[in-house]
Amino acid sequence: MRLKDKVAIVTGGGSGFGAGICAKFVAEGAQVIVADLNLDAALDVAARLGAAARALRVDVADATDVRLMMEAAELHFGHLDILVNNAGVGHLPQPLEDLPEEQFDRIVAVNMKAIYLAMREAVPRFKARGRGVVLNIASTAGVSPRPRLAWYNASKGWVITATRANAVELAPFGIRVNALNPVAGDTPMLKTFMGEDTPEMRAKFLATIPLGRFSTPEDLGNAACFLCSDEASMITGVCMEVDGGRCI
Repeated sequence: MRLKDKVAIVTGGGSGFGAGICAKFVAEGAQVIVADLNLDAALDVAARLGAAARALRVDVADATDVRLMMEAAELHFGHLDILVNNAGVGHLPQPLEDLPEEQFDRIVAVNMKAIYLAMREAVPRFKARGRGVVLNIASTAGVSPRPRLAWYNASKGWVITATRANAVELAPFGIRVNALNPVAGDTPMLKTFMGEDTPEMRAKFLATIPLGRFSTPEDLGNAACFLCSDEASMITGVCMEVDGGRCI
């Protein structure tokens, strides 16, 4: 019960890493807003987790939706302790000059602007309480970029820098900010990174991971639970790889 009595928002909580984080948080005693653009997916996760979870349709790139998400946490659970900025989008592998502008704009909106919007709402709440935890889900792509994923790589590098900058600024207010850098996981985004989901392409990706497997929602849930718990009270500004050794 490392997160007993904590209230968390997890964006992109309806699938993949987000769903794994929601499940771990509830198992450790937290109450969770499962926020996702896909309401059906969020409802499914919340139904499996019981009364400690509430589903909410949220476009994380929309300022009004983000404000309502924060208000929903307070309405349902009384306050907010933890913000997990997990929602993200990728793009198919391609030469950097070929990515359509509308796809680039979507990557900026979801992977970058959404964190700004969420922090703009959450930080005043955390400052008023004198504490709070933010966890951003970045990527090994921001540490050791793969070719033909240039703009996704760049967006995750931005998340890493934003995490460190926010951690330094918010430390005097009792607010911790960390990030996780997962390697590719067997989630809905995997096909996007690979371009095609074939045994040969999976083997190519796995060959770059020393431990020989993809990351799982459970892996991310376990790491997220630690960094968001009081056990990590002296840890801020860390961008921790959960990557089976890929970035070594």
